Amino acid sequence: MRVFWLLVGMALPPLAYTGLVYASVIDTYQFSTVEQEQQYRELTAQLRCPKCQNNNIADSNAIIAEDMRQKVYELMQQGYNKQQVVDYMVTRYGNFVTYDPPLTASTLILWLGPLLVLLGGAFIIFRQTAKRRTDKAFVTSAAVVSEEQQQRLQRLLEENGKSAPNSHNEKNNNGEQP
Repeated sequence: MRVFWLLVGMALPPLAYTGLVYASVIDTYQFSTVEQEQQYRELTAQLRCPKCQNNNIADSNAIIAEDMRQKVYELMQQGYNKQQVVDYMVTRYGNFVTYDPPLTASTLILWLGPLLVLLGGAFIIFRQTAKRRTDKAFVTSAAVVSEEQQQRLQRLLEENGKSAPNSHNEKNNNGEQP
């Protein structure tokens, strides 16, 4: 029984803390129209949290995300439209806060990098297969020995006192195959 209470005592503090974490995400902002509230939800879903890994500011618990949500609300109350709010956040936090960064000199590698890697890989594969084809053709052509070369080889071997087997499957003087 003592072990049970020890386990309960160890489990309760983390469970109590998780409720506080989830409660801190809920923002209560008053909007004058439903369209304004919808625009706020779209903007907070569109903007990325600078601290979190691939979370938007609507889903993030980070303090900077809370500040960004508050700023989006304030800008909307001042009459900023959607693009003006995004431009303000990009000016303040950089292109990282948007999930779809614009095509600029600094983001060119992000847009063209995958294509360049794919084309480079295709080029390497093409060169390797072409090289193998030419190597096979060379080996095949080198393996073909002309009749004149065979006779010369036969003479050289006979001069050295060795008899080489005939590779053309010709019959010898007795009519037998070697």
